[in-house]
Amino acid sequence: MKTEKQARLRRRSFLSAGMMATASALLTKGKASGQTLGPPLNVGDAAILKFLGALEILEADLWIQYAELGGTQPAPGQNDPEVPGLSGGNPFYTDALTILDGDMAQYIHDNTDDEITHAAFIHAYLVSRGVAVPELDLLNGPHFRTIPGSTAQGSSGATRLTNLTQLTIDTSFWGRYRTDNANPDLGDLSFAQAVPSLNVGRHPAIPRSDADTQGSVIGNPTDHLKAIAFTAGFHFAFIEQGGSSLYPSLAQRVSDAEVLRILLSIGPTETMHFQTWQDKAGNATPVTDTDPLTKATVTFADLTTDQPETLQANLIMPEPCPFLSRSLPICSIIRPTETNGAANGAVNALTLDGLFIGQTAEFMTLLRDLASDADRFNRQPAFA
Repeated sequence: MKTEKQARLRRRSFLSAGMMATASALLTKGKASGQTLGPPLNVGDAAILKFLGALEILEADLWIQYAELGGTQPAPGQNDPEVPGLSGGNPFYTDALTILDGDMAQYIHDNTDDEITHAAFIHAYLVSRGVAVPELDLLNGPHFRTIPGSTAQGSSGATRLTNLTQLTIDTSFWGRYRTDNANPDLGDLSFAQAVPSLNVGRHPAIPRSDADTQGSVIGNPTDHLKAIAFTAGFHFAFIEQGGSSLYPSLAQRVSDAEVLRILLSIGPTETMHFQTWQDKAGNATPVTDTDPLTKATVTFADLTTDQPETLQANLIMPEPCPFLSRSLPICSIIRPTETNGAANGAVNALTLDGLFIGQTAEFMTLLRDLASDADRFNRQPAFA
């Protein structure tokens, strides 16, 4: 593992090379006033918050893409004060998403708003506690926003930090939360996949261009567009279950009582998102589609009837499972919450998801260094 000094030097090599940019519109909702709210944070707490701040910036980027195409939209000529850059949405994609739930557009908008505010708050809080955040400013600027976005109706056409057009989605979280005899924190690694074919090949979760919506009419989307919308539904849940685990995992490492309060306050909102999205994803209707560009085939089955407990769609509350020791009674919990390697584990999962396809080696170095810093520190003996 790289030492802390090596990680700082690697970051400094490009942070000091003229690449820093003014923070983007993601931070306009909560700029720090310059007032110091408390004593300087210790290095470990700052590292954990920096890493979480970086992931929230990435989440905001991916959710803005979903919101532009499938979220609620402002009236013509108006601006949405919560989600910037909305221009009317994509009516065909939005319509296909309603198969999962009639309120999907509102939920997408609200999840996007939440992630934008999480990113802005963590950035402002770090600054208020005397922490320099050049890494977050770099991520918020244009330097790494080089991944081509959608050109379909409703998209801003902006380049992105994250890729939503070539995803490989691990849906084993479905079985993990529906089993009562296994927990990854106790070494269990195999869980039922809700959609096994999503974990093979690369699948679009947004229409890449108007070609992906061609042939759809409102109320009757093509099977291809259904598959894209259903892929998005399971991706929503995949992203938010990761946050559900990450916040309590890293909360075990912080020392400052206020930082602990932040993690214990933001983390449960990720869990609220996850429960919403897994409930909606379970409404996907049977369909099989082979993508014309990636050639990946996906098959969605009916998870609402005749399914074993590990796949049953309406089991959206965590089934009790072994916790801490198999000698103790089973307990309904978030899992995993193992703290060792939690930050790098999150980066690994997002990388395997395909979220960073098209990103630079420099970006991955920055993200890995932030994760390694977050994983390196343990709680100090006493809270501030």
